[in-house]
Amino acid sequence: MRERYGARYRWLLLLSVLAGTIASLIPSTSVNVAIPAMSAYFELGQARAQWITSGFMVASTIAMLTTPWLLTRFGYRATYVGAILLLMGGAIVGGFAAHFPLVLASRVAEGLAAGIIQPIPAVIILHAFQPHEQGRAGGLFGMGVVLAPAIAPALGGVLTDLLGWRSTFFMVVPVTLAALWLGFKFVPHSSPGGSAVGENSAGLDWIGLTLGAGGTLCLLNGMTQLHNEPRGPAFMLIALALLLLAGFVVWQKRMLARGRRPLMDLRLFRCRPFVMGCIVSAVYGTAMFGSTYLLPLFMQMGIGLSASYAGNLLLPAGLVLALTFPVVGRLADRQPTHWLVGIGLGLLALSFVLMILVGSSTALWLLAAFIIVGRIGLGFILPSLNLGAMRPLDKSLIAQGAGTISFIRMLGGAAGVSLIGIVLQWRQAVHAADAALDAKAGQLMAFHECFALLTALCLVALAAATQLREQPVPKAE
Repeated sequence: MRERYGARYRWLLLLSVLAGTIASLIPSTSVNVAIPAMSAYFELGQARAQWITSGFMVASTIAMLTTPWLLTRFGYRATYVGAILLLMGGAIVGGFAAHFPLVLASRVAEGLAAGIIQPIPAVIILHAFQPHEQGRAGGLFGMGVVLAPAIAPALGGVLTDLLGWRSTFFMVVPVTLAALWLGFKFVPHSSPGGSAVGENSAGLDWIGLTLGAGGTLCLLNGMTQLHNEPRGPAFMLIALALLLLAGFVVWQKRMLARGRRPLMDLRLFRCRPFVMGCIVSAVYGTAMFGSTYLLPLFMQMGIGLSASYAGNLLLPAGLVLALTFPVVGRLADRQPTHWLVGIGLGLLALSFVLMILVGSSTALWLLAAFIIVGRIGLGFILPSLNLGAMRPLDKSLIAQGAGTISFIRMLGGAAGVSLIGIVLQWRQAVHAADAALDAKAGQLMAFHECFALLTALCLVALAAATQLREQPVPKAE
């Protein structure tokens, strides 16, 4: 491929995986604005409705653990194209589904595909680009990644109002067709590092995958059950989740000690910047995905806007975020990443504080400005975090590092969506029982309390970000 297309090939490859990543992110944003319409159609409560988002994210989280093995076993092209086909199939099934369980199944299929695709660009950027180009490549890639998902909620809101919630599923189909064409044309057959497909492949760690998947499912399901009485089953699920995740760590250590290839290589955690990056990623994922779930609901249920208005108010912030990416990408090649990540987290926390001040009489332009502040913060974090966490790693651990940090970020995100759904319903019930509050004021207070929780989480991540400094790391054995 490099001989055929010359030095520009690495940019063509980046464009190819960009199309697939955009396709994988559209379902995570476009469907959120349709949740109230889907809830009404299927007669869902808040606890069941949040699984429209959580189901996608749980599947994504679990699938990210398999990406390093899939790339080694089947190579870039087969892994990438197979995931795109699964994504397209899930979208079509969801669009035609007549029953809620089938909608959830389609969201799980989309999530599995998205989880496989999303760690791939970080592997390619760190393998195909020189260190002085990696920030620029990450920034340009990030600009493209956020541009389409920024437009997706606005388009999804309009389509929901005009054509119904089913139309939001079909939005991704044209993008998947473009991603398939680019994948067959530019994505190589080889595995990371240029090795032949299957050359260094071992069997998939099914025991590790089962433990990790089981622990993730029990944790999120237990969190969802916490607001129901009695709470005994919820605590049992959370305890089982902790047991399974502890078993996962023990099994990964055992696999490594035997010289076999684990699902998650724990040698990654010898690198302090990577550990700090994982902590930031987990809390950042909770805040980012929790707010992505919360904002459309707040605008529709809290202050009474339509789905179209809610989607369009997110559009300017998405465009600003897209413009922020290339600027911060260039800065990441020259400035300490912990400073950039810290600035981003501070802006994100400020945005959540400002949202607490929003009421039904707040001017829409001011609401849009508050959202923009948070999206500028995301623009500082995203291009810098992966580079700061993964640059010090040995080349042989990059694919594992990309999958692991993506897994931790998505686990935090899935937990964040569940947490926000639980807290929102809990606070709504508390305020509804208060005779001194009318229903509208109680609803608004519940949303404000959720934004206060997200602010606190950002401050926790900010403390970890101060430790995100490059240090030498032992080479993989």
